[in-house]
Amino acid sequence: MHAIPAIESLRDIEQIEQTPLAERDLPSSTFALISRTAARQPDAPALSFILQGTADEPTYRLSYRELLGKITQTANAFHRLGLRPGKAVSFLLPNLPQTHFTIWGGEAAGIVNAINPLLEPAHIAELIKASDSELLVTLAPFPGTDLWAKVESLRERLPQLKAIICVDMANLLPEPQRSAVQAQRGALPDGVLDFDELIASCADDQLDSGRVIQPEDIASYFHTGGTTGTPKLAPHSHANEVAMAYSMNLVTRFAPGDVTLCGLPLFHVNGVIVTGLTAFIGGAEVLLATPQGYRNPNLLTNFWKLIEQHKVSFFSGVPTIYAGLLQVPSAGHDLSSLKYALCGAAPMPVELIRQFEGKTGLTLIEGYGLTEGTCGSCANPVGGERRPGSIGLRMPYCEVSIKLLDEQGHYQREARTNEIGNLCIRGATVFKGYLQSSKNSGIWVDGDWFNTGDLGRIDADGYIWLTGRSKDLIIRGGHNIDPQMIEEALHKHPAVAMAAAVGKPDEKAGELPVVYVQLKPGAQASEAELLAHAAAHIPERAAIPKDVWIIDAIPLTAVGKTFKPSLRFDAIARAYQIALAELDAKVRVEVRSDEQRGQVAHIHLSHKDAALAQAVAKRLAGFAIGFELHHDH
Repeated sequence: MHAIPAIESLRDIEQIEQTPLAERDLPSSTFALISRTAARQPDAPALSFILQGTADEPTYRLSYRELLGKITQTANAFHRLGLRPGKAVSFLLPNLPQTHFTIWGGEAAGIVNAINPLLEPAHIAELIKASDSELLVTLAPFPGTDLWAKVESLRERLPQLKAIICVDMANLLPEPQRSAVQAQRGALPDGVLDFDELIASCADDQLDSGRVIQPEDIASYFHTGGTTGTPKLAPHSHANEVAMAYSMNLVTRFAPGDVTLCGLPLFHVNGVIVTGLTAFIGGAEVLLATPQGYRNPNLLTNFWKLIEQHKVSFFSGVPTIYAGLLQVPSAGHDLSSLKYALCGAAPMPVELIRQFEGKTGLTLIEGYGLTEGTCGSCANPVGGERRPGSIGLRMPYCEVSIKLLDEQGHYQREARTNEIGNLCIRGATVFKGYLQSSKNSGIWVDGDWFNTGDLGRIDADGYIWLTGRSKDLIIRGGHNIDPQMIEEALHKHPAVAMAAAVGKPDEKAGELPVVYVQLKPGAQASEAELLAHAAAHIPERAAIPKDVWIIDAIPLTAVGKTFKPSLRFDAIARAYQIALAELDAKVRVEVRSDEQRGQVAHIHLSHKDAALAQAVAKRLAGFAIGFELHHDH
């Protein structure tokens, strides 16, 4: 690999872009990308895996030559089962080596469709149908997992599936545990294929299909748009994913000898692209840290030990992970291998960044991206000035623009410096539209700019600041929740006239769902009763509201639509008021729009008291919404 230039400012990005992407000699596909690195360093470590998340446990490790062989075998197995370019194989798997084989082998044979294993069976079935998959890769029955039970309940509803291929986690256990688990479970169900046995019978040195993959061929589908309702599938081309890996590595600067820890799920673009394809383009090693990733308590408890033991140089997480890691002592561990960590998916409180960096000595890079942009669009420069609270500079070959739209969503003009508008992206990493054409209405602005639905501003130095969202998604710990589904559940209650769900700020999760309810005239219902009703009628645990607040009237716009900004402001005020009640002091919280920050909580103290002001600032430091202190007297 050629030397990667350091990015310190917007000028460096513009300098890189003086060479068009088309002249960068990029691989034509993800398979060609991994093949190229395997040819350059066949014996270098490429993929490693630990099962438990404990210190000193055995590590499963593959070289680049071995990884390419497994991917090739998987592609050939899928081809043998009928997978062709333009057709999809779906996978429903935790983070396992076989998940990587499935992703890149699936892309080499056809299209791979990633599905969140935590979804309810009905939603999983919708995603399989929407992708028109005839093959499904999932987990064989294994103690402590429920994936096979979900798949079994769906088999009759998915007659189009020609084959179900199971990854047997027992194969990752040492003897005698392996035989004991397999004996207890018995043979795999009828008509189900064993993944490891299947690929072992296939060639590992070339694609049997003879396929020549074109850059514009679709490589993958990733679902987006919330946890419920009709799924939106975002297709990524091979060119999208290769360009993303190249652009991302201009920021992360992965190189041979680096180890990237993957704790985020492989059904999500961050886990697949940042701690996946970007590492592979740089020749680094990917460490899959347990099947559950960060959801495994062992991983967080032993995190700093594992960093030291595996000489990890990079990991990526969401704010909830960093808040959790702050509670794990890092003193006494050699963390010198760590270069920095990346945070995305939800706004990171500036105080949390400060505390984390102060405790670990680690540089934390804030970034921003979305599925429709293949993964990342912005990041603070590793080599230059980091501005905490911003999402940094646009990434190379990723264009970002702030556009002013009218109430109907039509383009009016470009925003001025520091003027808030709709954050829009375009470039080699941006998809061409959702698989279902019905979902593409209004997503493009001013020609070919994708409207992210986020509001932001760009300062004079090119740093980008998020100031809110124009779309209604609630983001709980990086997990998108569609408020419409919460509202529909509440509308089923006979006493409810109107319901409006928004996010309230939370120190750990960033946001938690809450719902405001207006009762029908003369109707009676308690908040506790409505909360129980919501829990009974909402299929996704993450989407069950934490609070139901009954109010006299839901605020409406002039045309009769629910006006959610005032509800969001009220939710922020309530959350801050409750947090400050712990201080046993008289305070008043008022939330207002701010031209540059989007929304700010104004904390009014009844009198001037330096100790109280300090206590208030300390108590609110973990929240992402900014605040200002005022003394009323």
